[in-house]
Amino acid sequence: MANQEKVKGPASYFPSIEKKYGHPIEHWLNLLTKNKSLKHMEMVSWLKDEHGLGHGHANALVAYFRKENGI
Repeated sequence: MANQEKVKGPASYFPSIEKKYGHPIEHWLNLLTKNKSLKHMEMVSWLKDEHGLGHGHANALVAYFRKENGI
């Protein structure tokens, strides 16, 4: 385990997001896929307003999603 690199960046939030909101990360990424035409902060606001995520968690999911999808 000492040889494993610590997860950094937005993905470092994933364990706490799954624990707090009770859904796997794939659930949130699938929701973002349906709203990929939104701008970064629009996606963040949507997750906060429609799904009750905190700002840091929403921002981490959006940042990861956009990077992985080249948006």
